[in-house]
Amino acid sequence: MAVFKLSFLVSFLVLSYVAQAQLGQLGASRRKFGSQNRCRIDRLNALRPSRRTESEAGVTEYYDESEDQLECAGVSVLRARIEPNGLYLPSYLNSPSLVYVLRGRAVLGAVIPGCPETFQDLQQESEESYRGERGRREEYGGQQFRDEHQRIHHVRQGDVIAVPAGVPRWCYNDGETPVEVIVVIDVKNNANQLDPTLRHFMLAGRQQESSGRYRRGEGEQVGTSGNNILSGFDADLLAEAIGVNQETVKKLQSRNDERGEIVRVERQLRILRPSRTEEREESGERGYRRESEEKGERWEDKVVTSGNGFDEAICSMKMKENIADPLKADVYKPNGGRITFLNSQKLPILKYIQMSANRGVLHRNAILAPHWNMNAHAIVYVTSGRARMQVVSNEGQRAFDGELHSGQLIVVPQNFAVVVQSRTEGFSWISFQTNDNAMNTPIVGKTSALRGMPVDVLVNAYRGLSREEARRVKFNRGQEMTIFPSEGSRREYE
Repeated sequence: MAVFKLSFLVSFLVLSYVAQAQLGQLGASRRKFGSQNRCRIDRLNALRPSRRTESEAGVTEYYDESEDQLECAGVSVLRARIEPNGLYLPSYLNSPSLVYVLRGRAVLGAVIPGCPETFQDLQQESEESYRGERGRREEYGGQQFRDEHQRIHHVRQGDVIAVPAGVPRWCYNDGETPVEVIVVIDVKNNANQLDPTLRHFMLAGRQQESSGRYRRGEGEQVGTSGNNILSGFDADLLAEAIGVNQETVKKLQSRNDERGEIVRVERQLRILRPSRTEEREESGERGYRRESEEKGERWEDKVVTSGNGFDEAICSMKMKENIADPLKADVYKPNGGRITFLNSQKLPILKYIQMSANRGVLHRNAILAPHWNMNAHAIVYVTSGRARMQVVSNEGQRAFDGELHSGQLIVVPQNFAVVVQSRTEGFSWISFQTNDNAMNTPIVGKTSALRGMPVDVLVNAYRGLSREEARRVKFNRGQEMTIFPSEGSRREYE
């Protein structure tokens, strides 16, 4: 019996150790935390970009990643504007990122390694016209081959696009107005095995020198220019590896290209993509899909697909979702505003990059209920309007108490309490979270922390609080939650 008890105890200890190790690995796979350096977030500031890089057909602006709040959250942030007919050159980042389209429309390509080129053009064409493009013809299965590439994505205002680390992407403005995007890069994500610093690897072109300044350590430095990665290889070796001549290699290395990372396309970019009519038909198909899902029918049962499993799981994974559409709101108050949440349950690729987002709109003088983020930092960017925000630390001190304006950015650290009240012109924002399923805890209102506690706990927790006052603290907001309309708008609506 003693031997049995000893064996059971050893087995239990081993299983406990294995379980703890697995939990530890799960945590490590999510995000790397800077345990060596203490977060200096006692005082927060509303940020604007600190430096900018001019290109031939656009501008890229960078927020100072050495700012204490960005450093603590482990993110880098940039904002880019692409002029009509402008092409953001192919490049990749060392960390996963979320892109939000502030305005305009564009075509986006993201090349997933190992995925097939499913956009193909095998149409016949006269030898004379084709020679003008390629100089020779290639035979593939008896068909005239012109071009093929991986699928492309049509993006528009309000879209959130998830881009994994190391995935090359390019963007072309095919509209008539500038495209503006804001990009949040999670440099502390475990996918980044380098130091927690944004590293931009260009596949083409040459990055111009940036104006403005950013801090590095104790001093300040001016942003520097950089070449694309192909320029670092020996020309002879690169020519042999690709199978081209030296003249072509010189063009690929782009050492004398002064156009920057956003270039102007002559005439229009010729790419394979469905026509606008086909896009509208596809939109109707998506509507039928949503209707089927609402009826409890699985779309997969209605569509016969083919593939090797990997294609379906990764290559066909949805990369974007629009959260500006009012019909997709998760929280809605006719006289207060709305909020749309985007997490890995709605967009599964977010599970891979461990990020999420939400977009909110507050009407005149409405209040976003006091709350704290349980498991993520929130990087808040103001898309329009003004609002007063207060952020409170664990010491009960205001880390921020000020007004936010359009174009400003602020980090709300994990577990710091925050409250927001819009000004007369209203307030809208996009918030990026460092967790694929970010959760928050409201302090007041329905489903809040105070609402879930017994009245006697509140009476004894707060000195001098009567039972009647405790009941009012718990129930004065009735069934309201998340967004509280102003008293004036409440009366107008009633």
